[in-house]
Parts: sequence; structure tokens; C-alpha cells
Amino acid sequence: MPLVVYGVNPVIEALRAGRVTRLLVGARLFLPVEKQPGLSLELLRGNQVEDGVGAFVHGGDRRNVVLAHHGGIHEGRRVEAIDGHASPVGLFGKIEREQDLGEPGREEAWTSPPFQPTVRDGLLYGRGAADMKGGVAALVVAAERFVQRHPDHPGSIAFLLTSDEEGVAVDGTVKVIEALERRGEKIDYAMVGEPSSRAVLGDEFKIGRRGSLTGNLTVQGVQGHVAYPHLADNPVHRAAPALAELAATVWDEGNEHFPPTSFQIANIHAGTGANNVIPGELFVQFNFRFNTEWTAEGLQARVNEILQRHGLNYTIDWNLSGHPFLTRADGRLVEAVHTAIRDVLGIETTPSTSGGTSDARFIAPTGAEVIELGPLNATIHKVNECVGVEDLDRLATVYERILDLLLLDEEGA
Repeated sequence: MPLVVYGVNPVIEALRAGRVTRLLVGARLFLPVEKQPGLSLELLRGNQVEDGVGAFVHGGDRRNVVLAHHGGIHEGRRVEAIDGHASPVGLFGKIEREQDLGEPGREEAWTSPPFQPTVRDGLLYGRGAADMKGGVAALVVAAERFVQRHPDHPGSIAFLLTSDEEGVAVDGTVKVIEALERRGEKIDYAMVGEPSSRAVLGDEFKIGRRGSLTGNLTVQGVQGHVAYPHLADNPVHRAAPALAELAATVWDEGNEHFPPTSFQIANIHAGTGANNVIPGELFVQFNFRFNTEWTAEGLQARVNEILQRHGLNYTIDWNLSGHPFLTRADGRLVEAVHTAIRDVLGIETTPSTSGGTSDARFIAPTGAEVIELGPLNATIHKVNECVGVEDLDRLATVYERILDLLLLDEEGA
């Protein structure tokens, strides 16, 4: 069967050469999406989009790439997974738009241009090298190698590449999951190539994430002259005790898998800038990173109780970025990760739920087992972001071993 190649034009031939860094060095994969005319993602060889092997899922002004290799294809048609043995495995990555990447910092502070991948002293430098174009490249190479060895594997391997993860996250993975739900397609296992490692490759992977809830609080007062405070009502003074209570509250002690829930004020603003005017309004933006001891509704109710008890005249708008989730520690995917890292890297790995949010939060509610595994995260979003060249090659081998363990009998692996 002709191999279905998933990759980013113009790096198809480089991908086939077998080294992960060849997929990245000199490729447009490092450029933001809108600067990549080659990112029409000429994804397929030997099959057509109409056959259901690959497609674009549009969400707003975003274009998400969804493509798959289905084992057991005969006469160009997919054999449906009807007995549970043909397990669909989803591989998730992001290729961000320029406005979502964040500023790379002053370009003169970089030792090489941020959007020109450069190998130096065993490290691959470039914006997104670790977060997460390195992980995407390793996933691509791992999947290609697996399919080359097992073209008729008894499962499905699907990729999703989105440019929405670093932004508001409403038109990327969310839209694709909605499309899959409408089609009645389920993912059994999902691997996200987020940079999860701390000190050495593979020492840590994510089995869950805390939820993220943002509150935009506006407290109303009465503007006036600072010399006549009895004629005004200062919202900063009124809100200060309530904010102090919110900041001092111990929300929980955490649990076996998650650290304690945290409350942090992110932005605060009041006043006109003049030193003789009492402000008439106070704006406070705060964020909860919360564990499975709380629901978003429970946190909202507790905040409202505190604000009301302090007698504030306020409005509050809530934005829930994601619920907390936890993948089964005794599931096949987590077991496969432990085994693959032990087999390939020779170390024991630690499951973790620390850090921020990722698109895994949209996949977990479908019932899929979800993990995040990728390169070291020490330099992500920093000047001179980099990833070890050898780490990328070894990471691809780890991913490939995980596919073996999930989709093949041990005899076939």
C-alpha cells in the first residue's frame, strides 16, 4: 500500500530521510502560519482527501489539519474499527500564528535569528524548537517509521495540527473534537507533544492538568476629589479587604495527583492618572488554577459569597479556559509510556499534573486516555529557545515504541 505521508510541505523528502532535525532545519515549520505559503500541507501520498484520510477543519479564521493512517485498508477503502481492537490513536501538535507565538524578544538578543532554525553545539535553536515544533517533528517521524514497518497495523493513527492552542483556543482542537463527535468517531488514546521533560528527556510526563478560571471583576464607587472623601466612595478602599481575603484563602490542600488550588491577581487598574481624583471604578482580573477538589461553579459561588459579604457593588465576568482532568494511572496509555521510556531511555519516569493548560483539556472529556510527552521545557518562550538534537531523535523512538505497545501484540512489537 502506498505510504500515507503526514508532514509540512516542503519537508516531505527530508522527513523520509529519517532524521528529525532534517524535518526542522531549513524547513518553514518554524515560521508562523501566515508566513508559510507552503503550509497548504500537501499531506497525502497515494490517497485522496475525499477518502477520509486527511482534511482541513475550519474554525473561524483558523485552519486545522486533520489526517490519518488507517491500518487494514483494502482496495483504497478504510476498514472500520468495529471490534475495539482497531484502536484510534490521536497525535496532537500546534503550529502557531505569529500573534499567538508571543514576542520572541529582541532579535539581536538571539544568537541566531529566531525563525531560522540553527544547529549549534548539539542544540537546535529557533522559536518553537521545544514548544512544540520539535515534538510535532518527532511524532511525524515516529508515525512514519511505524507505518513503514506495519502498513496493515490493526488500528488508526490520526494527526491534528492546530494554530489555536496559544490563543483563545476556540477554533482549533475544540472545533475538531466537535466534528469528530458529530461523525461518531472516538479517540482511544491521545498523545500531545507538549514539552513535558524537566531535567532530562523523559523524566516527566503529564497525565492531567489543573483547570483555569479567570474572573474579570469591576467594582463600582463614586468618583470625587481627594480633598473631599466624604463626598466620594473609593472602590479601591472598599475592595481591598475582599481582595485580601481572596488572596489569603487556603482553597484546598491539593490531593494525590494535584497541587493546591491557587488564586492570583493578574491585573488591577483604577483612577484617571491624576493625583487628586478618587477613582469611580476598580477593575481586577484574577485567575484560579484549580484541581479536582473544585468545580468552576463552586469557585464562582465562593468568590461571590466573599464579595457580597464585604458589601461591594460589583459585576463579574467569568472565563473558563478548561476543567481539570486526570488520565487513569492504570490505563494502557500510561503503562505504555512508562514501558517505552524505560526501554528506550533507560530511566523511570514520573507522571505529573503541574504546569499550565494545553489542548489535552478538550480531548479528555471525550473519554480518551490522554498524556503529554515531549522535550525539555527549560527554554520555552524564551530568547534562544532550543532543544537537543539527540533528544529529538530519541523522542521519536519513544513515540514509536508507544505506538508498538498500543497497536500491536507483544509478538508484533
